[in-house]
Amino acid sequence: MVPSEENQLVPKEDMFWSCRQSIFAEMKKKFAQVESAAEEPRVLCIIQDTTNSKTVNERVTLNLPASTPLKRLFEDVASKVGYVNGTFDLMWGNGDNVTDTTPIDQKSDKTILDAGFEPGKKNFLHLTDKDGEQPHIMPEESSTTDDSVQDRFIGPLPREGSVGCTNDYVSQSYSYSSVLSKSETGYVGLVNQAMTCYLNSLLQTLFMTPEFRNALYKWEFEESEEDPVTSIPYQLQRLFVLLQTSKKRAIETTDVTRSFGWDSSEAWQQHDVQELCRVMFDALEQKWKQTEQADLINQLYQGKLKDYVRCLECGYEGWRIDTYLDIPLVIRPYGSSQAFASVEEALHAFIQPEILDGPNQYFCERCKKKCDARKGLRFLHFPYLLTLQLKRFDFDYTTMHRIKLNDRMTFPEELDMSVFIDVEDEKSPQTESCTDSGAENEGSCHSDQMSNDFSNDDGVDEGICLESNSAAERISKAGSEKSSLLYELFSVMVHSGSAAGGHYYACIKSFTDDQWYSFNDQHVSKITQEDIKKTYGGSSGSRGYYSSAFASSTNAYMLIYRLKDPMRNAKFLEAHEYPEHIKQLVQKERELEEQEKRQREIERNTCKIKLFCMHPAKQIMMENKLEVHKDRTLKEAVEIAYKLMDLEEAVPLDCCRLVKYDEFHDYLERSYEGEEDTPMGLLLGGVKSTYMFDLLLETRRPDQIFQCYKPGEVMVKVHVVDLKTESVASPISVRAYLNQTVSEFKQLISKATHLPADTMRVVLERCYNDLRLLNVSSKTLKAEGFFRSNKVFIESSESLDHHVAYTDSHLWKLLDRHANTIRLYVSLPEQSPGSQFRRAVYLKSSGDSGNLDEACERVKGPVGNMKSVEAILEESTEKLKSLSLQQQQEGDNGDSSKSTEASDFENIESPLNEIDSSASAENRELENQIQISDPENLQSEERSDSDVNNDRSTSSVDSDILSSSHSSDTLCNVDNAPLPLANGLDSHSITSSRRSKANQGKKETWDTAEEDSGTDSEYDESGKSRGEAQYMYFKSEPYTADEGSGEGQKWLMVHVDKRITLSAFKQHLEPFVGVPSSHFKVFRVYASNQEFESVRLNETLSSFSDDNKITIRLGRALKKGEYRVKVYQLLVNEPEPCKFLLDAVFAKGMTVRQSKEELLPQLREQCGLDLTIDRFRLRKKTWKNPGTVFLDYHIYEEDINISSNWEVFLEILEGVEKMKSMSQLAVLSRRWRPSEMKLDSFQEVVLESSSVEELKEKLSEISGIPLENIEFAKGRGTFPCDISILEIHQDLDWNPKVSTLNVWPLYICDDGAVIFYRDKTEELMELTDEQRNELMKKESSRLQKTGHRVTYSPRKEKALKIYLDGAPNKDLTQD
Repeated sequence: MVPSEENQLVPKEDMFWSCRQSIFAEMKKKFAQVESAAEEPRVLCIIQDTTNSKTVNERVTLNLPASTPLKRLFEDVASKVGYVNGTFDLMWGNGDNVTDTTPIDQKSDKTILDAGFEPGKKNFLHLTDKDGEQPHIMPEESSTTDDSVQDRFIGPLPREGSVGCTNDYVSQSYSYSSVLSKSETGYVGLVNQAMTCYLNSLLQTLFMTPEFRNALYKWEFEESEEDPVTSIPYQLQRLFVLLQTSKKRAIETTDVTRSFGWDSSEAWQQHDVQELCRVMFDALEQKWKQTEQADLINQLYQGKLKDYVRCLECGYEGWRIDTYLDIPLVIRPYGSSQAFASVEEALHAFIQPEILDGPNQYFCERCKKKCDARKGLRFLHFPYLLTLQLKRFDFDYTTMHRIKLNDRMTFPEELDMSVFIDVEDEKSPQTESCTDSGAENEGSCHSDQMSNDFSNDDGVDEGICLESNSAAERISKAGSEKSSLLYELFSVMVHSGSAAGGHYYACIKSFTDDQWYSFNDQHVSKITQEDIKKTYGGSSGSRGYYSSAFASSTNAYMLIYRLKDPMRNAKFLEAHEYPEHIKQLVQKERELEEQEKRQREIERNTCKIKLFCMHPAKQIMMENKLEVHKDRTLKEAVEIAYKLMDLEEAVPLDCCRLVKYDEFHDYLERSYEGEEDTPMGLLLGGVKSTYMFDLLLETRRPDQIFQCYKPGEVMVKVHVVDLKTESVASPISVRAYLNQTVSEFKQLISKATHLPADTMRVVLERCYNDLRLLNVSSKTLKAEGFFRSNKVFIESSESLDHHVAYTDSHLWKLLDRHANTIRLYVSLPEQSPGSQFRRAVYLKSSGDSGNLDEACERVKGPVGNMKSVEAILEESTEKLKSLSLQQQQEGDNGDSSKSTEASDFENIESPLNEIDSSASAENRELENQIQISDPENLQSEERSDSDVNNDRSTSSVDSDILSSSHSSDTLCNVDNAPLPLANGLDSHSITSSRRSKANQGKKETWDTAEEDSGTDSEYDESGKSRGEAQYMYFKSEPYTADEGSGEGQKWLMVHVDKRITLSAFKQHLEPFVGVPSSHFKVFRVYASNQEFESVRLNETLSSFSDDNKITIRLGRALKKGEYRVKVYQLLVNEPEPCKFLLDAVFAKGMTVRQSKEELLPQLREQCGLDLTIDRFRLRKKTWKNPGTVFLDYHIYEEDINISSNWEVFLEILEGVEKMKSMSQLAVLSRRWRPSEMKLDSFQEVVLESSSVEELKEKLSEISGIPLENIEFAKGRGTFPCDISILEIHQDLDWNPKVSTLNVWPLYICDDGAVIFYRDKTEELMELTDEQRNELMKKESSRLQKTGHRVTYSPRKEKALKIYLDGAPNKDLTQD
């Protein structure tokens, strides 16, 4: 029975639907897996390899699903870092497990989530040694990387230590393993010293050239004839042997560059790789003279070409044979916007002849006249190794800068050069029919008559006769040569970057396996032909003329082809084929590498940790680095540390031990009792690059025993306080536990100090000036705030002070004073205090001279009678007070309504008369009890000071900077000479633009006396000293300074509460200086002996720290609202236009005219300038530039912003002041006379507006040049805008197309702008070469003296030279 058609279709249909359903089910399953994987949380693991100091900064990052087993984690880490799995451990590096030093269990079946890894957070892990042994590096053959699957890359990769090279590409396949081992390609990279990528590219190309490498190996170095360090061929041999045999990822090239005679600075000079190739080949030829390799370079790289000129009338041809090592190919013809498309096209252009006609006609020897001629080149012979240079670097005559041409130029993998050899130009219709041989014959007879224009090198073969062979032989030879001129590409040297700099790397094909590799400094990787095509250059799409500017900057620069000739094509020598000297060299380098490897192993197994020791005799903390092998015992480490700290003569070895120490907290963490034979690697937790703790070499006296320090203990330094003598004893160290109670802690201290615990008061200093009484006996030390290292003060007496409130007690006051007292060294003025004081008082007083003499004698007491400081203070205080009051009464001008802000010291009652009579005579201290005038203000002041700087350990410089948002000190030259400070660069710091102020009509208070200079009065509105706030401790005694501090210099050692204000501090110093505080200045001395004046009188000494130095100088101190101003004279027509005159004081609210009046006597006495008030003006000074002219009615701080150490110009006027209004504009004009090549003197031009037309009218008026012929330009740079007279005529932007001066490109909005002008009809003087050179020398000398540039000069490249004798003082290289 035959089944019907319908019955036949049913099973097929069923099969179809069945297959379809199974496919959908499979897809659904896959999607479900993907969806579940997407929903699953992921864990970010960051692994740091701590087994090697060189890899400690490397990080491996894994982003794994939370369900990943721990086994898989270890496998992934091993694959990433290139270690054999199972030879390393992973330990926690952060989080809750940071204290867990046990390794993660590799064999556990747990997932990473169950093992404590946190999803959504960074989980840091440390890769460490396993059982004290280094991880094993994965061998090359075990690498499972599939090159066909691996993402390939080309171009610069991140390099170690390379500087100045650009990165245009980033490798996607770069892995951590490359840091540890040799490249998987089997090739070794070269380390970039800094900017030596060009050298690395050439060296790798030469190494990959079989003929060059084999020939280099055959050369034998004779050590008896030459120093191996300076032998270039020998160092190249060594480098090639290392490139062939080393197991390193990359090797250094320093030995090679040292043989070049280069020093380290050459590593920072990038050169052209083609230039290096020529210079290196020249050097090798010199070194190989009279050896078998003498002609190696010529045999491999030298070709020949004919340089000819043929007369188009008679056919006469003059020619010369030239040799070449490379062929330079133009990327873009001169004047053209279109680049050559390919290397073949550029080669055709290279040999394309040009016609010499018109003014360029050629003088024909046969015709005896100038004729049209054809000039060109013919290739006669191509070398075995053909080098093509693509001339991508050009010069842009528009911008006068070097540029790089990034246009696309293709090059074939196989290049047929037969079409370019011996081209017969006779086929061209412009030329007579003539054979080449005829031309050669003719040319060979007349080559000596060729023009010198064709001679480029004295060493070339000129006029070589080619008649040795018959024409038939030559034709036959040429034919056979043409048929065998097929070249294959094997090296592309690529440049990435611009003409200013960039990066070189090489793409090289191995002749062993025909595989292309990228040699990019340290990195060697496989690439494909597609990657080679990426180096053609150019961009996607056409952009017309500017296509090069938008193209990729990474493109081929040098191409090297090898002739395909089976008879000549060599293979690399096998190891058994090496000459004997190379076999010895290989063995020697292997031994050296093994020795280095062993040394590295020792380094990798050496623990390096900070070591501290308190010297038992000198009592100073010494610091060093302890380096000890991990297998050395603790006992051996103690011996090493003992010798390292040089304690042989100070203490016996058995009185020393090493303990775990935290230097930051000054905390002894634990001691190592009974572990003398334990290896240091176990004690320190392995070999690490950095440790979270230090070691202390602890010492003891022979009669003492070491204390046991257990982990978990805290260290407490206990200071015993004696209320009777008001002294605080040196600390005693006590170990305690955080869970101890205060009561138990007192018992512990009682045993250590032998003081009763019942009456003991314990005060904890938790942080600076935070003194907390521990009065709850049941509280634990942890609850009280104890930490690793603590400081406590104890007092145990039965005095009534126990019953006083703690903050009112004698103990609190003593500790508060102790915490805030600093020691300062004060240098007093060299002049006699008595005579200075006499002079200061005499200027204002004509009182009782007997009293004055008596006071002066008492002030001189410390020097003359050698009385105690306390006695002098007590005796002189009353006299100072009475004299000050006397000066007020006799010197007052009657203006009783004058503000007390301007009051001087003479108006004030001295606070020094209230001496504590209860102090003992032999231990009396200057401690003033003064009524608190404004407790709230005082409290807020103190809080701000302590908040800003509450660390007594802060350095003096840092704490001074931190003490205020504005600088509290002004820079002062030690020698009292003016410092050229650029404090006027910000227009707001001097004054706002006069033009903008006139337009806005607003007042800007940028730098006010209160906010910036802070020179507040020493006294408040009631006349009371601001230091009268609370008990302020001040104690002083004479001090003998170290040698070198100045003979006869008087010093005081002062202990002072640093909460005292500068004002009160100065008042305390008055008896020692001998003048009122308003007549001397305080300078803070820093470590570099640089001095800064402290001027903020209302600020405390909180920024000072122990042992800071202070210098006192006589001179009037500033009052509130006053500013110290440096006055410079403006001399516009002098070689040095800025001359310092004097320091003056200007006050807030003073008019410019008033300040001029005060300057007049000072100018007369100090500078010898006898002026009247209308004969000079003051103007803004911005660096060296003159600015806004200040008018007499301007008021400081209202119209003119002023700041500390302000600078101002004083300009002497030749006539009447022309500036009367803010709307006027004063510019400095200077005429340029091109016909005489000279500049006239400056002349000021005052304009009523910013109109260009008015400027031209004024210039025409003062010069006599017709208005329509005036051309002007704005000067450049700082005043006086010097410019060479050889450049001024064409370099300045003459006659800008603007109608007003305050717009681009002029932007003249303020006084002082320099304007050059000229007569446009005046012709420029024509100079001879001698005149130009002479003028250039004069201008260069003049401009260098004034500090101005002569002309634009980009960064000069250092000439590339190789020194054959290894010494840079001789140049033996043919460059």
